[in-house]
Amino acid sequence: MTGTRDSHRHGLLLWLRRAAVVAVILFEVFVFLVIILRFINPPVTTVMIAERLKGTHIERHWVPLSDISGELPLAVIAGEDGRFCYHWGVDWGALKDAIAEANRDGGEMRGASTIPMQTAKNIFLWTSRSYIRKGLEMPMAYVMSLFWSKQRMMEVYLNVAQWGPGVFGAEAASQYHFHKSAAELDRHEAALLAAALPSPRVRNPGKPGPRLTRIARAIELRMGRMAPRAACVLSPR
Repeated sequence: MTGTRDSHRHGLLLWLRRAAVVAVILFEVFVFLVIILRFINPPVTTVMIAERLKGTHIERHWVPLSDISGELPLAVIAGEDGRFCYHWGVDWGALKDAIAEANRDGGEMRGASTIPMQTAKNIFLWTSRSYIRKGLEMPMAYVMSLFWSKQRMMEVYLNVAQWGPGVFGAEAASQYHFHKSAAELDRHEAALLAAALPSPRVRNPGKPGPRLTRIARAIELRMGRMAPRAACVLSPR
């Protein structure tokens, strides 16, 4: 009996060691990719791959941050991550509030994903909400924030975010929804795009319903007072 327990314990320890080795290797690969992506634009993301596997046609046109209207980064900061310029990947205050709300309502956790966390999700992870995904997003966001500047983070985010079935990035979204380039977006259009981000397959910025219009108006109002807090990406480039 003792020999059986020892055998099981030895097997468990061996499995844990192997799992730890795999985890370390995966982390090292992730760090390597983050460093590479500081200089090279990601050619594809896991979300794009998932869309392609569904048979969806992908629309995407990468543009530098300097070719995107300053209204859009301002809008996504106002709508998604008000402390983007001040945190290092995770906004712990917002995360604590989101967990408390989920526990209170007995539902899934919503919100609290910073722009670095969303960028990590869009490039490396999956879209369905879960505590496991959140747990992976947080260390990934810290690593990405360590190696990328705020401007690079915003540039990548705006070029990999989804804004409709198969529509990825600010330029493709601007062309698809407003028939203009991302450089020409006005404040209202940028607010509509930011308001659509939490549910890009359902919310249509080009044909907004009453709820999306209300959310966009609230974001647009916040944008006026948010500019000083968004200086890290709105300063001259």
